[in-house]
Amino acid sequence: MTVIMRSLETAVPETVMVQSDVRDVFAAQPGLSRLGTRLVGAAFDSSGINTRYTAVKEMTLDAPSENPVFFDSAERRILSPSTKVRNEVYAEEGTKLFIEAAAKALTAAEGIEPADVTHVITVSCTGFFNPGPDYKVVRALGLSPAVQRYHLGFMGCYAAFPALRAAKSFCEAEPDAVVLVVAAELCSLHVRSSNNPDTIVGSSLFADGAAAAVISARDYKATTPALSLDFFETVLTPVGEESMAWNIGDEGFEMVLGTYVPHIIDEHIVGALEPLLARDETLADKQYKDIEHWAIHPGGRSILDKVEAKLDLKEDQLVPARETLRDYGNMSSATVMFVLKHILEQPFDGADERICSMAFGPGLTVETALFTKVGP
Repeated sequence: MTVIMRSLETAVPETVMVQSDVRDVFAAQPGLSRLGTRLVGAAFDSSGINTRYTAVKEMTLDAPSENPVFFDSAERRILSPSTKVRNEVYAEEGTKLFIEAAAKALTAAEGIEPADVTHVITVSCTGFFNPGPDYKVVRALGLSPAVQRYHLGFMGCYAAFPALRAAKSFCEAEPDAVVLVVAAELCSLHVRSSNNPDTIVGSSLFADGAAAAVISARDYKATTPALSLDFFETVLTPVGEESMAWNIGDEGFEMVLGTYVPHIIDEHIVGALEPLLARDETLADKQYKDIEHWAIHPGGRSILDKVEAKLDLKEDQLVPARETLRDYGNMSSATVMFVLKHILEQPFDGADERICSMAFGPGLTVETALFTKVGP
């Protein structure tokens, strides 16, 4: 049985953050030490990011807010709202992103109607509310009230893979299943000014966005390329538990993103790939660069540099990840789906093309997947 991703769509908020402008704002915050100012410049300038998107409309220099909560543009000062205030914005604006991405994915899924959806899986680590985004999607899109709903929360940047793996399992167990997977993250809600290096790195990377996919093993006639979901594996590295974490503080969620993370990935990426590639004997004698596409979660430019060098990949194989990072930043769980969409939209001659994909998150957890780009 072949399980196919019938559509893959993305959505971002309207407010654009230009990286150089955001850098200057962060570097000018009161209370920032001389070292902190230098760290801000270094982190932002080496991020590989040009633009990001935020659901916080007042986080712009173009439209001053009368009663600012997150950012006082008149004084160019980053404010410190409580976790409750941040989460209220998540519930309102996050719901919009979940619904927009899901609606686009359903519209793009040829031969599939909202009434066909049997399962909804939502993914997010940047806020909480209940009834949650899974419920909101069902109601907004007019799905059957009997749809099975699942929410994967607070897993971090790798969470799209457990969601896709679950979707594949549902389809294999129920051949008529149609699974809607939606990942949405509002990372920008949790940015803050700080002298802490981890906080500064997080502020230079994270952004908001959503992605959704419709997955099924049903036999539909399609006119555009799609992705088959082949294999998934999970590996925990022997070190790194303290190097990447996501904690709840009084003034938002607090990201721990240690500078040693790229080194951990460099040391353990080959071992993390072994169980995945062993699932397909046709890959046994291939070099990594002989696999056509690599969909790497762009956790940061240094991570992509380590992956490219360690696996001896060709420069163009990292273009989808680097361009996603450049144009959107790190949107946590949704980001790797943006990379997959980039690959899916590349010119295609009809011959099957293999995709090896990876994402990294707290633990240190390495999630890997093999997909195949297939013709209609």
